[in-house]
Amino acid sequence: MEKLRRSDIKDIIAYEKERVPLRREIVALKKLRRVFVGPLITVVFENRDTVRFQIQEMMRAERIVEEEGIAHEIETYNELIPGSGELSATLFVELDDSSRIRGVLNDLIGVNEKVFLEIGGERVQAIFQPGTYREDRLSAVHYVKFRLTPERIRAFRESPEPVALLIDHPNYMERALLSEESRRVLGQELAEG
Repeated sequence: MEKLRRSDIKDIIAYEKERVPLRREIVALKKLRRVFVGPLITVVFENRDTVRFQIQEMMRAERIVEEEGIAHEIETYNELIPGSGELSATLFVELDDSSRIRGVLNDLIGVNEKVFLEIGGERVQAIFQPGTYREDRLSAVHYVKFRLTPERIRAFRESPEPVALLIDHPNYMERALLSEESRRVLGQELAEG
């Protein structure tokens, strides 16, 4: 998938004029790309449109108008755009009770080695972006990639067997099937490379 360039990003004033309808589109798009893996973890598969929206929202929230700042946001968020043979996602640990977040995150230490995409009964381990976890600490937001071989891409797209997200952590064992529509959309993006 092609990375974003400066010409893809609007200035804050131009973005503000299109924000409301664009936000509706992105909410609908993310609905197809969101997978609830148990009660605490949500995974949202990213693409060029979702990442562009994140950059525009960050610029709006932080009032980023200088070219250097815009270039930094593009460079940072471009890491979320999947490369050839990849799916890229944001993984959120979500709790309604903020007083429990630290304890839950401590219980999930090591989850960075326990997240998988299950395709045709075979597991593809998630690759977590460095810096969002340590041996003794975990953050609530993670950026992950799944690198798929051509055979796994074919199985993702064509196999009658379900595709699932799996978390196989001693303190959190959950599995969630991808909907057929989500699988079709993500499979098409994998095919386009």
